[in-house]
Amino acid sequence: MVKSRPPTSSIPDAPGSYQFFDAHGQVLYVGKAKSLRHRLSNYWADPAGLPPRTAQMVAQADHVEWGVVDTEVDALILEHSLIQAHKPRYNARLKDDKSYPWLAVTVSEPWPRPVVFRGRKRRGVRYFGPYGHVGALRETLDLLLRSFPLRTCSDAKFKRHERLGRPCLLYDIERCSGPCVGAVDHERYDQMVEDLMRFLSGETAPVLRRLRAEMEEASEALEFERAARLRDRLIAVQKAAESQQMVSNQAEDLDLVGIAEDELEAAIQVFHVRRGRVVGRSGSVADKVEDLDPAQFMGRVLQELYGAPGAEVPRRVLVPVLPDSPEVMTDWLETLRGGPVELHVPQRGDKRALHETVTRNAAEDLTRHRLRRSADHNARSRALTELEEALGLRQSPLRIECYDMSHLQGSDYVGSMVVFEDGLAKKSDYRRFIVRGVAGNDDYAAMEEVLTRRLTNLLTERAEAEERRAAANPEDLGERRVAARKRFAYPPQLLLLDGGKGQLGVGVRVLERLGLSDEIDIASLAKQFEEVFRPGSGEPVRIPRGSEALYLLQRVRDEAHRFAITFHRERRGRRMTRSVLDGVPGLGPARKKRLLSTFGSVKALRAATPEELAALPWLPDAVAVALLELLQGIPAGRAGG
Repeated sequence: MVKSRPPTSSIPDAPGSYQFFDAHGQVLYVGKAKSLRHRLSNYWADPAGLPPRTAQMVAQADHVEWGVVDTEVDALILEHSLIQAHKPRYNARLKDDKSYPWLAVTVSEPWPRPVVFRGRKRRGVRYFGPYGHVGALRETLDLLLRSFPLRTCSDAKFKRHERLGRPCLLYDIERCSGPCVGAVDHERYDQMVEDLMRFLSGETAPVLRRLRAEMEEASEALEFERAARLRDRLIAVQKAAESQQMVSNQAEDLDLVGIAEDELEAAIQVFHVRRGRVVGRSGSVADKVEDLDPAQFMGRVLQELYGAPGAEVPRRVLVPVLPDSPEVMTDWLETLRGGPVELHVPQRGDKRALHETVTRNAAEDLTRHRLRRSADHNARSRALTELEEALGLRQSPLRIECYDMSHLQGSDYVGSMVVFEDGLAKKSDYRRFIVRGVAGNDDYAAMEEVLTRRLTNLLTERAEAEERRAAANPEDLGERRVAARKRFAYPPQLLLLDGGKGQLGVGVRVLERLGLSDEIDIASLAKQFEEVFRPGSGEPVRIPRGSEALYLLQRVRDEAHRFAITFHRERRGRRMTRSVLDGVPGLGPARKKRLLSTFGSVKALRAATPEELAALPWLPDAVAVALLELLQGIPAGRAGG
């Protein structure tokens, strides 16, 4: 049970959000309630009567905090913000089954461009999709560029051709309108950008009508070459439009959410319909770590789908079941959209048939996911069990932290910390260290510095959390809104060092000095014979080659090595770049940054011609001369061209 259980009378009878913490200050679970007092009282019941996952969470919890808000909608917003900030272990969260590609248009740039995009969304960019297959997306983009010849080049390439006054090959094959050389004016270019975005939003009819009218107009004016080009563009747009499946005779905007689930996981499939056409689809899988009924789980799904940055909320959302507190969810969605939103469960007709199709897609996704993950999950479980037994650990190593050092003859000394949880890399917890207190080549001293800094931060953040807990009013959570996630507040069950007995001795010494020897297990993995060393024994632990346990240790060690090497190369590259350009008189930080932005790299600068440098109006001739002499050895007399 919760160790620091507050009296029921001290819990406010008001809407709000609450958080359960473990003994290390890690957030285990975030929830919301119309009445905090009534909701939290349910957790104090007999554990035997609680759902299994809830009972497990309550048993692990150390204390609970809450924040009071004015309305249930505010409670929903606060709950979602806290889940996004802390990513609690016992909250169901959607995970993309794969990284879906989007078609992005960089509308904030002077000359916008369409690009195929994956990853986190950014401001100033319009996103269309997501699409199920990147090959189909690239084919669609190629067809659209025949009708909307927008630039697709990088900013560096655009500036280079703008400076040279000569377009690239895409202009010659009519896949670009040549804005870099002034072949198209802003008004015409912006019209093409607007037409492209209208088409991608499902408004295909106006674009087709305009192209057909322009073609007929050119034909009547006897401009047959232009009419032929417009005819080809019209055909390309028609082919691209055919790739967008028509699902409704009405020009309506809606999302269809289908869910297929079992006791442990759920697959969510979403079809995005705009102007009656399916313009994108996406899929996610959620671990059902919360004990939620279908309505509660539906509410969690909608929070994740539409609470993400850049998410588009349509006029209607068709769902298999209404969420709990549908009025509250609708109010929140209307706030995000800035207009009315309807949540609806289709009962009959075309919408019902289409929703069944989406649900079948979700069921197929769940089947594929189970087949793909079952072997992986079993292997990870075996690896953790084998590792616990082989190394004689006090508990299963659910969190493993591994450390490695990288340098070049003692210069640019750096350290890496990688984290694996439940046998999988948790990249959000990776950390990089710049070693500052070591002179020369001394891996032991560098390892001691990095471990001391990491574990000292652990103790510091624990102490700060205890002080805040002792001094704070629980209701202050509503004012703080989202507490900052701590970088080092969660300890590992196994601390793994890349090296042999020497590195292990350093780690043991640091743990003893900081009083953490009884809490954290430690081991080292030597590269030469893949030997594992543990404290108290001069002989390595023999883990069978080919075992899941040794394979997991190798993966963790190799990832730490890769992360350290990457960081070291970045720092060395920056230092070498700075040292070259720092030798040019009159080249300050602003001009250096502008030069690298224009040419892309020092290598490109070395290949630049005197004419190219002389054409830069913001680069004085004297600085250009000095730059050419330093980088290329060109005499001063040739610098002006």
